[in-house]
Amino acid sequence: MKMFLQDIKLDKPLLPMHQINFKTFELIAIILTVLGKFLFMDYLNWRFPFVLSATILWCAYIWYRSKTNKGILKYWGFRTDNFTKVLKVVLPFGLTAILAFFVIGGIQGSINPTWHIIPVLLFYPLWGSIQQFLLIGLVAGNLYDNPNRKLSKHAIVLFAAVLFALVHYPDYWLIGGTFILAIFYGYVYLKEKNLYVLGIFHGWLGALFYYTVLDQDPFLEIFGKLLNL
Repeated sequence: MKMFLQDIKLDKPLLPMHQINFKTFELIAIILTVLGKFLFMDYLNWRFPFVLSATILWCAYIWYRSKTNKGILKYWGFRTDNFTKVLKVVLPFGLTAILAFFVIGGIQGSINPTWHIIPVLLFYPLWGSIQQFLLIGLVAGNLYDNPNRKLSKHAIVLFAAVLFALVHYPDYWLIGGTFILAIFYGYVYLKEKNLYVLGIFHGWLGALFYYTVLDQDPFLEIFGKLLNL
């Protein structure tokens, strides 16, 4: 870990006193984002406005931090130098998951083939990357890199996975699926930080999960009213 932090050559240290305010802000912002999900997506059914607003705000925060601390992007996992290495680890998991989706969907009769999946596959990885940044990058990453941490790696991964699963309440299929995904992602991230690979696969697996296991159409749910579909 010390060698990794030296390699990224931060302009400022990551964990001195001046960083505490950022970490406190991140924690509060994550809590507000989660509460916003339950309010705007689940209760009010404002999926598109919430996802768009959350994506813009968090992208703005990432951009701001990158301007004030030039090493923070690589530290968080927005990097390409280990993309292929992480891809080789995640790809077998992804292919196995897709196979399981179609098997479950075939048994349930819930496979929903539609062209709507194409735009979801294109755009969902961005929202997937934001989710991985929040729950895996900031929550698990900050806990793991805390010099005073008392939790083991396994406890941190489990905590992040439980939190990630609970965010998807009340759909039990999503709770189970995201829990397994977060367990695997947690160990991958803490070993080789790369949010690009995790975000892309999160988006693709999530899209296929909706159209196979859940028999839902997120494109229609998000854009149906806007496009009069």
